[in-house]
Formats: sequence, structure tokens, C-alpha cells
Amino acid sequence: MSNTVLFSRSFLQYFIKFIVVFCVLYYGTIGLIAITSPGGYYSEFLHKYFDYVSLLRSALLHSSKFFLSILGFKVEIGDYQSLKMDSGSGVHIGYDCIGYGVLFFWMAFIFANKVPAKKKVKWIIGGVIIIWIINVLRISLLLVAIEKNWHAFFAINNHTLFNIVAYSAIFTMIYLFDRSEKIEIINPSENIKS
Repeated sequence: MSNTVLFSRSFLQYFIKFIVVFCVLYYGTIGLIAITSPGGYYSEFLHKYFDYVSLLRSALLHSSKFFLSILGFKVEIGDYQSLKMDSGSGVHIGYDCIGYGVLFFWMAFIFANKVPAKKKVKWIIGGVIIIWIINVLRISLLLVAIEKNWHAFFAINNHTLFNIVAYSAIFTMIYLFDRSEKIEIINPSENIKS
């Protein structure tokens, strides 16, 4: 069999695995949001026991509040989806602010690769932490910009800015991940324990 055929089959398997995992996570989350939001086909059971999206939003609000408090700002969580300064300035954290699409892209990329499970877990956790920090910084910066009236900041769509920074970080992590794989292949003796 030629290398082209092996590469094509290997790439196709990877691509299908990536797409399936991403779609299950992403569209499954959209479905969960729809079914755990009152109205329509609401499921109290799923809302009570499986609504991880609200937990993500809450964790994002608390992380941003903690970061801003370290910087000396007095911030409160207004309700389950907003962060407010003492002055009344605030930001609303909608579903699209959570960044689950970016998180799932990263998770699907790592999951689809043929590496040991332990390595997958390390890279997934590391990437999620980096993406999480970027999102906390974005929300915090947005709230400070509103509070301080930084008009120039509002010329940029904060969702677009988040996506640019987050995907830049992801592509950097993909490069580092790919490079770590090549280093392990070049130095297989380091992986052998005597």
C-alpha cells in the first residue's frame, strides 16, 4: 500500500472522528440549552441534573469576579448571568459568551488524535485552562472598559476579539502538540523505561 493511501485513510479516520466528536459536543450542548430553558420542550429533570452550561456560566462569572477583585475592583454577580461593578456598570454573560464552541473544538482535536489517553487528558485540561483564562480576561476587560468609558475598546466586537485570540491560542497549542508528537517519534528510547 502506498504512503498516500495510508495517509488518506488515516486522515479520513481522524477527520471523521474530529467532526463526530465536535458535532456531538456542540450540537448536544445547543440541544441541552434548548431543553433546559423554560418554554418549549422543557425538561425539569435535565435542567436539575445535567445543565452543565449554567455551571460553566456561573464558574465564568465567579472567575471573572475573583480576577477583578484581585485588581481592586468591587464586583458583584447581579443575577445568574450578569457581572456588575458598584457603580452599576455591568456585562451580561449569554450562552454565546461561554465559549463552549471554542472549548469543544479543542477537545475534539485532541480526542481525534492517536495518542495515549493520559496524554489526551493532559492536553485537553491544559487547553481548556488556557481558553478559560482568555475568556475570563475578555469579560473582565470588557467590564473595566465599560466602567472606565474606553470608547476605543467598543469599536471592536468582543466576541470576534475572543475568537481571534482563542483560536490563535488553539493553533499555537496545535503546533506545540504536533511538535511534541514528532519529538516522541524521533526519541522513542526516552519513552522506554528500564
